[in-house]
Parts: sequence; C-alpha cells; structure tokens
Amino acid sequence: FFFVSRSARMPSSKRNKTVSLTKTKKNGRAGKEALVVTVGECLEKYSHVYVLSMDNMRSSGLKDLRGQFKDDRFVFGKQNVMALALGRTPEEETQENLAKVSAELMAPGSTALYFSSRPQKDVVSFFKNYKEEEFARSGQAAERDVILAQGGLEFQHTMVDALRKLGLPVMLKNGTVTCEREHQVCKKGELLTPEMAQILKLTGIKMGSFKPELKCVWTKGSYSSLVK
Repeated sequence: FFFVSRSARMPSSKRNKTVSLTKTKKNGRAGKEALVVTVGECLEKYSHVYVLSMDNMRSSGLKDLRGQFKDDRFVFGKQNVMALALGRTPEEETQENLAKVSAELMAPGSTALYFSSRPQKDVVSFFKNYKEEEFARSGQAAERDVILAQGGLEFQHTMVDALRKLGLPVMLKNGTVTCEREHQVCKKGELLTPEMAQILKLTGIKMGSFKPELKCVWTKGSYSSLVK
C-alpha cells in the first residue's frame, strides 16, 4: 500500500483525508505521488480551481498560456490521479464539492486543472476570447480547398525527394524546387492524410486551432459549471 497524506495544517475533517494511490497502477508511483502533492499544494495556495478542456493542445499554445499567467498554475497529468487527489466522491473529496470538479476532469477528452487567484470574471473573459491558430493534424477535415500553382516553390533543393514522397509533383529546375503542374493538396471537408497535413505545415498553411475552454470553477467549497 502507498499513501500520500494531506498537510496537517488543514483544520476540517475533509482536509484530513488520505489519498491512496493503490487505486492506480503500481508503476510510476513517484510521479503520481508528486502529482497528488502538487494538486494539494495548489488547493491551499490559490482561491480558484478550474477544469480546462485542452483538446488539440500544442506545446506552443501551452507555453503562451503559461507566459501570460506566470503567477498561476496549470497542472497536467493522469486524470484519474488528479481526480483521486481531489476526491472522486463526496466521501473521498478533500473539500466540499471537489468531487464535482473530479467528474468534469474525468469526462472524455483532454483536460487539465488550472489554479488561479485572479478575479473569476477576468479569467472567464480571457478564455472566451483566446484562440491560437495551429497547423492541422491528420484526420481533421480540411477547412478549405488548397491548390499549389505550377512553378517555383520556396523549398531547399535538398527537399525534392522528401516532397515527392509526400505526393508533390516536383523537380529541380535551375536550382529551384519547381511544381511541374498545378496540384490540389486537399478539398474542403476532406479528411487530411498525414501527407496532406505535412504539406500544409511545410507551406505554412494553418487550418487548426487551439482553444481551451473552461468547464467549471470551484472556490471555497462552491462549485459552478461554466459550460453554456
């Protein structure tokens, strides 16, 4: 058995809850322990905890968010471990209504915990308007038609073979990578193949977006859904 206890500074009975990591797989216990400790420390330090939907997350978007909220904390990790740290049921929860936060955290999709002491209205306003354009991934539907015109392309001559493997009709002409004929990369609504997605990335065409959405907020025992 492996246990991580809450801080002795917590006065209420719920805050004296013991979180058992035996409910998770045995491997990676050190990382799970650290995650539980981090969640507990953040609950004490910050006044608000939010669940963020982080689908289509990229490292660049996350870096941007952390840069804009340097005083706050974004916590990622195994959802079941974070849920255990909060408490998955009213009996397990370390503070009132945290089990409701765990339920949102465990919903399908990629989610994270965001801890902050900023005014809630400021946080809600920011995420309502925040959107980071990203390159599309394979399997995503193309947002529009993309056609490469016949003629020179801005690629290094050493990329000719790689571009051909992606399906582009290119050749090296007078030291310039040249598209031999007009080539349709994708059609609107078509599901992108890995090759299509890579061509779009190489040509600098963005069709994806990273838009984290607030699912709920908890503060001082009070829970509120933020899903409209």
